[in-house]
Amino acid sequence: MRADDEYVAMRATIRERGTARMVIVPIIFIGWAATAIATAAVITVALSTLVPLIILAAGFEAVFALHVNVERIGRYLQVFHEPEGGWERVAMQFGQRFPGTSPDPLFSRHFLLATSMNFLPAALGGEKFELVLIGVLHVIFINRIRIARAFAATQRARDLERFETLLRERDQPPST
Repeated sequence: MRADDEYVAMRATIRERGTARMVIVPIIFIGWAATAIATAAVITVALSTLVPLIILAAGFEAVFALHVNVERIGRYLQVFHEPEGGWERVAMQFGQRFPGTSPDPLFSRHFLLATSMNFLPAALGGEKFELVLIGVLHVIFINRIRIARAFAATQRARDLERFETLLRERDQPPST
């Protein structure tokens, strides 16, 4: 594949995955809400909140994977296709110079709010043992969101460094 063709294909991949993320987020929350209502109507124990929690967790992992891969492709393009500058380099510099000016790409606040709302039915009517178990599982998911946010906050710089290392290694003559 020619470099120009690869660049066009990679930019299209970024666009498509970015669009996919924007499409699946509402679907995730609609699916979560529908599941939460359905399980609450059918299963009257606090453990029923675990089913919609699984929907939230799976949805978050999908959003996170799309984001990580889009960022990684962006750093690849930055190093191997835009050495003198271009969109990816400017976008990274903008983010470094003006932190906090872009929306949350992981929708983490939305997932945190939904997780808190998901625990509410259990908190209102569960047995002590159930509450502890369900609470721990919700906290584990909240911690997963926190870890993913921390990873995403440093990913660009780390991936840029890794791709630059790969470029240097590729350009070095083989040692004999």
